[in-house]
Amino acid sequence: MPGLTDVISGVPQASSLENEELFPIREVSRLTGVNPVTLRAWERRYALIVPIRTESGHRLYSMTDIERIRSILDWIERGVAVSKIGKILAKTTPLKALSHIIPSDLVQADYAQWQQQVQAAVSAFDEAQLEQIYGQIFSSYPVTIVFQDILIPLWKQMLLHQDAFGNTSEWLFFDGFLRSRVLQRLLLVRGLQPRRVIVCALFDQCRELELLMTALFLSSVDSAIQLLAIGQPFEELPLICERVKPHTLVLLSNQAPTSELPRRLNRLAMSLECQVLLAGDAADLAQDSLAGSSIGCLGSEGSIMRQRLKQFLAGKLDT
Repeated sequence: MPGLTDVISGVPQASSLENEELFPIREVSRLTGVNPVTLRAWERRYALIVPIRTESGHRLYSMTDIERIRSILDWIERGVAVSKIGKILAKTTPLKALSHIIPSDLVQADYAQWQQQVQAAVSAFDEAQLEQIYGQIFSSYPVTIVFQDILIPLWKQMLLHQDAFGNTSEWLFFDGFLRSRVLQRLLLVRGLQPRRVIVCALFDQCRELELLMTALFLSSVDSAIQLLAIGQPFEELPLICERVKPHTLVLLSNQAPTSELPRRLNRLAMSLECQVLLAGDAADLAQDSLAGSSIGCLGSEGSIMRQRLKQFLAGKLDT
């Protein structure tokens, strides 16, 4: 499959937007279930969607816009306010550092080609082929891009579309494959450093793969990462920290934080001798409410989480 290096060195092709199918607002409403009034409000008030405008002022939406609308609906169903969704979606912009070299639509096209190959292998339940494609993707991209921009979006899409016969089996196959590969990588990078960082799901507000990935993203930090299993009782965390004596406790949540979360986290921190940090989508959404407290927010993007943890461990980043 041609990679982005081929795109850079070859003759530039016409923008994919010239050939992309565009949909009027009534068709987008039918496809997504969101009425036109709401679509226009999301555009006007929050700039969540920016459709193309014809000379007469009519809105036209691309398939990328439609997928973005579905992502917005997913976050709303998870309890996130519309006004805060833009901050989350902004973090999924691919390869910003290379945007001056590679147009975003070409980056997305490359991701999509890999996802199509992965989807085909998953649909065939062909683990050997999936393993081969997995290795090829890693030869082209760093770990954060592989998971956050290529594999996990497909994993989430399959999770949300389990209505047809066989879809659940495909997702379980894919989920099991990814969990086992992330565990392999965690074992390879397991360190013997004296500083220990515990990573734990907060109130079971994430899936096991998301917890494993967070541990993987943080594993390059100069500390030994210890994972607690999904289902770990929140009220028993002081007991574990007393016996393990970690330097830091990282709590992961990918759900919208409740109004009670800051109080509960601060009460937990008062009972511990280690630093408490919040990671995942909840960290982005709760950052303002935790400002000035002892709880630090790592964010939800892999490289940012890793960098902030390094800064916290070095005492160079305040909570």
